[in-house]
Amino acid sequence: MQFMTKPKKRVIINITSLIDVLFLLLIFFIVSSTFLEQPGMKLDLPKTTANEAMRMEGYTLFVMSDETLYLNEESITKEALPERLKAIAPIIEEKGLILKADETIRYGLVVEVMDLAKQSGVKKLVVATQIKE
Repeated sequence: MQFMTKPKKRVIINITSLIDVLFLLLIFFIVSSTFLEQPGMKLDLPKTTANEAMRMEGYTLFVMSDETLYLNEESITKEALPERLKAIAPIIEEKGLILKADETIRYGLVVEVMDLAKQSGVKKLVVATQIKE
């Protein structure tokens, strides 16, 4: 008696659809990722050891080393600041106002600016710092 030996079939796994799905996922993550871009003001922010990082968007108040003030890259005087902040207070109510002051600025000016912001109706004031390396 002779047994018929069946030739073994080679198993072929078609991975074309898997490659398509992975390619679409890759495109989705590339398109949906956000890139953090800092405003164009050059400041030496104070250093801190606390490393709690927050991503904030909205209005930023810069206090430069020559004691000039900028509200989102728009030059503003200390006298005009309260009026401008009162006008945008409803807009920044949720997000808050980010204060970025140069580390060489006198402490009194930073306190004055913070006081003006609070008097103008800013509920949330975030002071930006840099992490020590």
